[in-house]
Amino acid sequence: MEQLSARLLALSPSATLAMSQKSQELKAQGLDIINLSVGEPDFNTPDHIKEAAKQAVDNNFSFYTPVPGYMSLRQAISDKLKRENGVDFAPAQIVVGNGAKQEICNVILSVVDKGDEVIIPTPAWVSYFEMVKLAEGVNVPFLCGQDQDFKITASQLESLITPKTKVVLLCSPSNPTGAIYSKDELAAIAQVLAKHPRVIVIADEIYEHISYCGQLTSIASFPELKDRVVIINGVSKAYAMTGWRIGYCAAPLWIAKAVTKLQGQYTSGCSSIAQKAAEAAYNGSQECVETMRQAFERRCDLIVSMVQQIPGFRLDKKPQGAFYVFPDVSALFGRQTPDGKTIANADELAMYILEQGHVAGVTGAAFGAPACIRFSYATSEDKITEAMRRVKECVEKLK
Repeated sequence: MEQLSARLLALSPSATLAMSQKSQELKAQGLDIINLSVGEPDFNTPDHIKEAAKQAVDNNFSFYTPVPGYMSLRQAISDKLKRENGVDFAPAQIVVGNGAKQEICNVILSVVDKGDEVIIPTPAWVSYFEMVKLAEGVNVPFLCGQDQDFKITASQLESLITPKTKVVLLCSPSNPTGAIYSKDELAAIAQVLAKHPRVIVIADEIYEHISYCGQLTSIASFPELKDRVVIINGVSKAYAMTGWRIGYCAAPLWIAKAVTKLQGQYTSGCSSIAQKAAEAAYNGSQECVETMRQAFERRCDLIVSMVQQIPGFRLDKKPQGAFYVFPDVSALFGRQTPDGKTIANADELAMYILEQGHVAGVTGAAFGAPACIRFSYATSEDKITEAMRRVKECVEKLK
């Protein structure tokens, strides 16, 4: 008899991974599926990074690694944070893990107790909510619509803070919207948080280098929040290294020690070879990062222009970063498919587009925004053009 834990039963499966799996199943049936559901650069890892990994193999980096990561990699990350973000985190304050995803979960499990509240401006990445559930915390989502560029204001944040608030989770550039908080917006948020010394900020900056509005500001750079901000980042998006599974948290020392303690009990240190590759990514030329960023911006311009021509899709502005568009599709709810089925919500619209147009997106409900659908444009311009042509064709068939 199956006897799963209540902890596991409380979790929802990842909607992004579920849609990607569904698209793979249809591909296996011989259908020409364009998968825009997963957030993964289609570029190959740059050659100098691959060479560093090969050299690590030859140099016998094949033994267990320190739980928080090699000191040389943590030093490279420390240098990067000072050089690019103007923030000081000593190597001892940095923990390297199996992707940014693990490090976010590690931090939440380390600081959130049962009943603690975690404020999550939505739309937000699907896994945040489930990680809070795992920690037995209380999700406090706040929906920020297109009319405010998908970003929470300082006054809205202040209205949500209670004596039970333990964490505020910010993602900039955002998955799924591509929204970026400006320096002034973050300054106002920092002023609010300065009044609440118990509240910790988790700043998910994994899309940092995929920005179309210049240098970004990290909320960790505001002195009034010193020792209360945890930066989450990694190599997956900027360096096209999703499969290498290297992310990190840069945190107050007490949190870094807690994360190391937790990680030491259930995964230990991550891949030795991947760590040496990541070290080369941070210490080497950054030209590859800019080349990929420029390609993403061209793709962004293309998909935005096409989405804005699809009847019933609302996308007011070009995203400022990341590689997603997140149009509001609620104008199509209540419409009928050619076979007479009524589209009740974004879940059904996404499935209709997948089954009839053979294009995979992800329902916005998974991100806390049930009026929207997310499409990733981390693919070629030819595929984007064909995918949006198919989506438009599907939508135009609705009655």
